Amino acid sequence: MNRTRKYDGVVYRRAGTKFLWIRFMDIKGIWRRESSQTPEWQEANKRLRQRLQARDDNSLDIVRKGEKLLFEEWADSFLENYSKPPFRAEKTHQANQRCIKHLKAAFGSSRLVDIAADSVDLYLRERLRERVNVKAKLGYRQLGAIKATTVHQEFRVLRRILNVAVRKKLLTANPCSGAEFPVAVDGLFRPHYVTWSEQQRIESHGPQYLRNVVRIVTETGLRIYKELIAMKKDQVDLHNAVVWIPDSKTPNGIAEVPLSSLGMEAFENQMEIAGEAGFLFASDRNPSGHQTSLKTVWRKALRRAKIPYFRIYDLRSTYATRLSAGGVADEWVTQMLRQSDAQVFKKYSQMKLQMKREALARINRQTNETEPVATDVLMAAPVCAVTVQ
Repeated sequence: MNRTRKYDGVVYRRAGTKFLWIRFMDIKGIWRRESSQTPEWQEANKRLRQRLQARDDNSLDIVRKGEKLLFEEWADSFLENYSKPPFRAEKTHQANQRCIKHLKAAFGSSRLVDIAADSVDLYLRERLRERVNVKAKLGYRQLGAIKATTVHQEFRVLRRILNVAVRKKLLTANPCSGAEFPVAVDGLFRPHYVTWSEQQRIESHGPQYLRNVVRIVTETGLRIYKELIAMKKDQVDLHNAVVWIPDSKTPNGIAEVPLSSLGMEAFENQMEIAGEAGFLFASDRNPSGHQTSLKTVWRKALRRAKIPYFRIYDLRSTYATRLSAGGVADEWVTQMLRQSDAQVFKKYSQMKLQMKREALARINRQTNETEPVATDVLMAAPVCAVTVQ
């Protein structure tokens, strides 16, 4: 039996077998043996070194689990257990399905442990070179190149899938952390801050119910489609100036949301429009009994107001920004957004250039350079120096 010793492991050939075998000691001091799946001595020694490295990192069991699982199998498990409502919103689940369809075509037959940062980089570059295929009567027709935002969403979904695999100890690390998106994505994660003048123009060029939506979201920070559009009248308590959110995107979203005077006025107005219907934004055109989309009316209102298009969801960012600009502490803004992660606050709150200019305008450059005053006045009103840490 021909053997090659490597540290505290052995590569050897068993009689009557094609592949070389490896034998090594695990972290508990127990000897393990397994096939190297290769007849080459160099490859067998490489596999042995990988096993010893995984043992020293205390991740041997994780590596062995990941080697048995294909990406296609794990993607299906992710869709079934971590993507569907109530774990995620229905629209998020649909977006995940679209992205995973393309990811399966590239990584479906690969094992989880075989997906590396280089393979992710290659996938991103190839996808950016592809063109959009549209189904027509005579077959498929090619349009322009795929948008970078579309490919970036696929990258985010892949990163999310593999993050769950890391948490479930199927991978030691997420290979997406070593990959870099090859192009700049314009406007990604940069919410538009709506000034008060812009808001008034939008409200004056849209229907009454859209005006109420704008007022409610900028005064409460409600999620438009998950929380507001599907809201029922019995969730609104005008007497106590609160609304109850029984179902939300996250567990922290389930809470009572206080109302400002403008928010109460908008809710009262909308309840009058709804009439006898049970939903606040009732609609007979949808099986759900309420409106399901505001995209068309929102786009038309912006066009009439002559305001460049931005997402209606950015009204929620405006709510967070106005709270922050009003002096509310970041921790309280996070709670009022009903978010569990304080880092999410950075995504919603945007300090605009004009706000910074207004702050600079308040600088007092004449501090301590006024005419001398009486000693008793100075003692009565001392000037405090601000220490920046």
